[in-house]
Amino acid sequence: MTARLYAAADGGNSKTDVVIGDSDGRVLARVTGPTISPHNLPFDAALARLAALVTQARHAASLPPSIELSQLSVYTAGADLPVEVDRLNTGVAALGLAAATSVDNDLFALLRAGSASPDAVGVVCGAGINAAGRRADGATSRFPALGQLSGDWGGGQHLAALALYHAVRAEDGRGPATALEAAVREHFARPTVEAVTIAFHLGELPPDRMDELCEVMFTVAAAGDDLATRVVRRLTDEIESLIRVSAARLDLLGSRYTIVLGGGVLTARHPQLHDDLLARLARLSPRATVSVLAAPPVVGAALLALDTLHGGLCPPDIEEAVRAA
Repeated sequence: MTARLYAAADGGNSKTDVVIGDSDGRVLARVTGPTISPHNLPFDAALARLAALVTQARHAASLPPSIELSQLSVYTAGADLPVEVDRLNTGVAALGLAAATSVDNDLFALLRAGSASPDAVGVVCGAGINAAGRRADGATSRFPALGQLSGDWGGGQHLAALALYHAVRAEDGRGPATALEAAVREHFARPTVEAVTIAFHLGELPPDRMDELCEVMFTVAAAGDDLATRVVRRLTDEIESLIRVSAARLDLLGSRYTIVLGGGVLTARHPQLHDDLLARLARLSPRATVSVLAAPPVVGAALLALDTLHGGLCPPDIEEAVRAA
């Protein structure tokens, strides 16, 4: 039987990875482009960008137009609410990029990249923060993930903003003293924290450089600063809560299941966050296994596409080939 072809996409808030492969486990092409999240650009533009990336991947794989993809599996940030997932499924299907298509939140690609276990809960803490879970019977747990509007707290961009916030207030006297004041000033080589804020306001510092302050927060916490330590502890609280609620919704707390930790903040394994979190999770769910994501989430998207083509979990040798590609 001729191997069937698939495309799989993992779209975060900053970039999108697309792979094309076949049902025998060969990966034929991988391309990277900007985000396709409908929270970050208009819906039609998100679809057009996805189509362009799939076309680019087809070209990289040397696929002529006459060759049809059997499956397109898309996992993207911005597919949070059921209405958003439904709209994306309809829109992607209408593009005609493959014989069959499916769209869901990017956390489910992270879960599959981190574990083949049917019972799993995953937290992503990168630029933002979110969690999702799945159970063997198909039940899932998810959050709206609309930022402060839906009660969210944390993520790299939030910690970066807090680093500047507390540094400003320490400098002008509205807040407690913290080593963040000197750290922020020195990081951007400015004479004062106020000068840093003005540089951002006037465009002298590009907005994306603000994200660098997330790492500054962890560095200052590691040096023993009380305020930075409390911020990191608060983030640990939030991640633990996301896992606890997700697992409880799926009745997994006392069971054997996998906890997948992904996103740059978590995969960095900052000791102040990582060690405390592992200790908490051991108390929360003693039978759970914790997996810190090593594979890129697009591997999970590819494996989910292969699961669909094989009518269940793809054979272990095929999964191994995809992970090794």
